[in-house]
Amino acid sequence: MIPVCPIHGKDTFGKKKDKATRLLFYDLNKNGQMDTYENPSVPVEERVEHLLSQMTLEEKVGQMLTSLGWPMYERVGEEIRLTARLEKEISEYHIGALWGFMRADPWTQRTLHTGLNPSLAARASNRLQAFVMEHSRLGIPLFLAEECPHGHMAIGTTVFPTSIGQASTWNPELIRQMGRVIATEASAQGAHIGYGPVLDLARDPRWSRVEETYGEDPYLNGVMGAALVRGFQGDTLRGRKSVIATLKHFASYGWTEGGHNGGTAHLGERELEEAIFPPFREAVGAGALSVMSSYNEIDGNPCTGSRYLLTDILKDRWQFKGFVVSDLYAIGGLREHGVAGSDYEAAVKAVNAGVDSDLGTNVYAEQLVAAVRKGDVAMETVDKAVRRILFLKFHMGLFDAPFVDDKRPAQLVASPEHIGLAREVARQSIVLLKNEDKLLPLKKDIRTLAVIGPNADNGYNMLGDYTAPQADGSVVTVLEGIRQKVSKDTRVLYAKGCAVRDSSRTGFADAIEAARSADVVVMVVGGSSARDFSSEYEETGAAKVSANRVSDMESGEGYDRATLHLMGRQLELLEEVRKLGKPMVLVLIKGRPLLMEGVIQEADAILDAWYPGMQGGNAVADVLFGDYNPAGRLTLSVPRSVGQLPVYYNTKRKGNRSRYIEEAGTPRYPFGYGLSYTTFSYTGMKVRVSEESNHCRVDVSVTVRNQGTVDGDEVVQLYLRDEVGSFTTPDRQLRAFSRVRLKAGETREITFTLDKKSLALYMRDGEWAVEPGRFTVMAGGSSEDIACQQEFEINRKYTFKM
Repeated sequence: MIPVCPIHGKDTFGKKKDKATRLLFYDLNKNGQMDTYENPSVPVEERVEHLLSQMTLEEKVGQMLTSLGWPMYERVGEEIRLTARLEKEISEYHIGALWGFMRADPWTQRTLHTGLNPSLAARASNRLQAFVMEHSRLGIPLFLAEECPHGHMAIGTTVFPTSIGQASTWNPELIRQMGRVIATEASAQGAHIGYGPVLDLARDPRWSRVEETYGEDPYLNGVMGAALVRGFQGDTLRGRKSVIATLKHFASYGWTEGGHNGGTAHLGERELEEAIFPPFREAVGAGALSVMSSYNEIDGNPCTGSRYLLTDILKDRWQFKGFVVSDLYAIGGLREHGVAGSDYEAAVKAVNAGVDSDLGTNVYAEQLVAAVRKGDVAMETVDKAVRRILFLKFHMGLFDAPFVDDKRPAQLVASPEHIGLAREVARQSIVLLKNEDKLLPLKKDIRTLAVIGPNADNGYNMLGDYTAPQADGSVVTVLEGIRQKVSKDTRVLYAKGCAVRDSSRTGFADAIEAARSADVVVMVVGGSSARDFSSEYEETGAAKVSANRVSDMESGEGYDRATLHLMGRQLELLEEVRKLGKPMVLVLIKGRPLLMEGVIQEADAILDAWYPGMQGGNAVADVLFGDYNPAGRLTLSVPRSVGQLPVYYNTKRKGNRSRYIEEAGTPRYPFGYGLSYTTFSYTGMKVRVSEESNHCRVDVSVTVRNQGTVDGDEVVQLYLRDEVGSFTTPDRQLRAFSRVRLKAGETREITFTLDKKSLALYMRDGEWAVEPGRFTVMAGGSSEDIACQQEFEINRKYTFKM
């Protein structure tokens, strides 16, 4: 079906058949002629400049506003009504974008009955665009931005594993494919911008938003982030199959003091350049067109007011072509940081720093016009910001084809193909931590199996934060996945046992009885980021932690922790069931590393499934029963205790891993760790160095063999150490990896190429250098499982900028 313009009733794609029809559709400012900016045959740059020249200051500032989207409509049955608030913001503020128009969750109070399903969302976005273009002087369409970290956060869409699980696949091509699905589903409903990927390094697992990250390593974050950007944006932004990627959160939001959300980041220029910036730089290099400034401060300078970050680094050094949007209400947050005494001062500071769009509209809408008229903000500064935004609106074709086919989402969103990909991402994300006496895989014809625990049959606990309400049957739990997998003669007994956080032992008796009757026990425990409609929330949407109310939520934005033990009675339940002497498989469903001390001793086998998404139960069952050989690898080191923190693998060399009086200084499970149902060997490392006047290259090859009797994937990891440098460097730093499929007995040579960027050390003033000297390259199955290594030398110095 061809989309139809809700204003004029004309098709929005293809050539207009006659001049009158073309004029009718393209006369956005309704002056009876086709102006330059209205003419699709004119180059985008000319259209932008022509439109900008016609805009008033108030209209320009309006394009810099991103308002909350869900208050702009009401749903009555299958009817959508636009609200008075939309009319007010269009007429008074000339807003240029909405965020979360299709969002549904407890914070927005949009439910399955009051929110937008895919078909309604497409109709509503068409009606919204028609209203805005008809009721604004110049007919400028809105940008619709949506949360898209592990699926479009809207009713009825495909829900993938959260980012920490995505990263555990170590498969960037799979994540690119996932990004294409998310973008296709969101754009089909009328979205133009997808918030994601989150590129914050997770260096403290107490932080509430670890699940949204790709882990602790800069290189892996950059590779995964670039893959998702390519998936979101595709080969072209036109055609309703792509969304603009918004990188979050610039910068150092995850390098948090005390594990507190939005906490101060204590780091210097070298750590910024070598750890924090690289993932963002890679994603910008992959074409990302939007960046979100973060809430935190660095060295006394809040990021949302930092010209150094947003202009000097991002826009000037990296030549970023997109626009910067603040995190929600972050501009007003400059007052809380104590660097602005009023909203007016906050607006001036943020816009002069390089914030192009105010998410929440609560500061720029009221202050920016006055700031320009008083001379505290130059008109040129506003024009630059608006130019960036308008360029992308024209580039996406919004002026020429603003409407979507409202029949398409019903056929496309959460299609069988998309659901199948969600299952594949979940399977590849699962990490096998322990498999004593090869308990796994289980036999499908096992006589009696007990499935016990708070996360065994709780659909919402499979999904993680930033997830919309789900219709009955849309999420496959671990219990459901197991029941579908086993023989028809197998008895599957279920008992919840306890909640994630509650202190009640009421369910213990049923759980123990089920375990007593079983041949094998599968315990499904961990955490939850599932919000409920009785929770309280901060203005920014982060959940409020209450000492007077117990819910299952122990992770997700706002739920920082002081400890990392299993909460509630979960460990006690494990211990009680273990006393029966039955073989026990532990399945962890959670959003952050939890302490294994006490837990690891109780289980014979442990699977870490993170938050595996709507197909998580099928994926877990695939692994439990051997239909899929697990190959997920940790992207976060698992500590032995909170007292070890930080415990990330690539710390500087001296002293960071020395032994404590009470315990070892090494993590319980290291970065890159994960077992398989087969084993792999590494031999025959070869290193070849090539040096030219302005370029060096190191080719590293290693032979990997599947020594077992089953097919499987190995994640071959390549680490580098600069033996002697002008500044301190890590003992080892991931520089390449490859997930490879090997049949039983198969041998394959894997080759990696390192360039000067892989070998370089940050010097100062944006300059990097490969220094002459010795390097050691290491290959193996984890950061601690180094199977082979070899030293090589670089003879010249190579200096360059990135």
